[in-house]
Amino acid sequence: PTLQEPLPERTWIYEYDSATKTVGFSAKGSNFEVALPANPMLGTVGVAPARREVRTSLVPDVFGGNMDTPEMTVGATCYLRVNVPGALFSLGDGHYRQGEGESCGTAVEGAMNVTAIVELVKGGGPAWPRLETDTHLMCIGSGRPLEEAWRAGQVEMITWLGELYGLDRLDAYQLLTQISLAPIANVVDTNYSAVTKIDKRLLPAAAAYGGVHNELRSAARSFGTITY
Repeated sequence: PTLQEPLPERTWIYEYDSATKTVGFSAKGSNFEVALPANPMLGTVGVAPARREVRTSLVPDVFGGNMDTPEMTVGATCYLRVNVPGALFSLGDGHYRQGEGESCGTAVEGAMNVTAIVELVKGGGPAWPRLETDTHLMCIGSGRPLEEAWRAGQVEMITWLGELYGLDRLDAYQLLTQISLAPIANVVDTNYSAVTKIDKRLLPAAAAYGGVHNELRSAARSFGTITY
C-alpha cells in the first residue's frame, strides 16, 4: 500500500540509428532530447529449474533467467548449472540499451538477432550463474531483499576464487572485499539480481573451466566480425 496516486500510462519510442549506433531519447512531458550509445544485451539467459519446477520468465534465480544485467552482452560467456536432461537453455528479452538496475521497469526493448555458441562443460556447474568476459569475472545472485541477491553473488565469487587459485574461504573472503565491484542488475522483478564483479588485471592469469571462454571467443571470431 502506498499513498501516492497511480503513475499515468506513458510510452516512449526510441529511434535506433544504425550509422551512429545510438538510441534517441525524447522526453514526453518535457522539452528534452538526447542520443545515447547503444549497449545491446540480453535480459534473459537461463536453463530450466531443477525438480520440474515451473517459473515465469520474470523470476531470476540459481538457473539464471531474467537477470537484466548489461554485462550479458557481446563477448560474454555465461556458465550455468544443468538441472534437467537437455538443460532446456533459453535466451531472449533483447535490450538495445539499459543502465544498471533497470529501475523504471523497462529498458529500450526491441527485437534482436543473436548468435550464440553453446558448449557442455562436464564435471559440475556453479551454484549461481557466472559470467566471464575478456576483462572480468562475475557472479550473479538473485533474491529478495536486494541484500540477499548481493550476498548470493558474493558467496559464489568466494567459491570461484577458491577453485581458481586454491584459496580457502576466509582468504578468498578477505581478498574479495578489496577487489570486488557490485553493480545492480535488476530491481524490478519478482526476485532482484546483483552482480559481483572482479577485474582480471588484479589477479594472476587463471583459466576458468579449462579456458572455454577463450575457445568460444575464437570460435565466434571465425564467424566474422560481430556487429550490432
